[in-house]
Amino acid sequence: QVQLQESGPGLVKPSQTLSLTCTVSGDSITNNGYYWNWIRQSPGKGLEWMGVMTFGGITYYAPALKNRTSISRDTSKNQFTLQLSSVTPEDTGVYFCTTGPTLATSLSWAQGTQLPVSS
Repeated sequence: QVQLQESGPGLVKPSQTLSLTCTVSGDSITNNGYYWNWIRQSPGKGLEWMGVMTFGGITYYAPALKNRTSISRDTSKNQFTLQLSSVTPEDTGVYFCTTGPTLATSLSWAQGTQLPVSS
């Protein structure tokens, strides 16, 4: 069973770049059939899909965020990383890394990281 564990800062200041890493155990992020997502939930809002990296390393981003979002991976550490640049307080929320067998599904979730953006 695939398990995901997030790590990152506890606080980000406005205009900085948010960076979160998801460490995967139980299978390789390069194995055929896995799609690795970042999803967030801001206060008072629903879940927002931010982007995905396929098992082959191809990325897709939500149109509203694509100019500020980057997903990369370190296959030697079995990790994938989210970077969100030029953050504002509106980027405050709980950030999740997830995985599923297709672009549109998330069957396994990390526990979520609460990330306030504040000066």
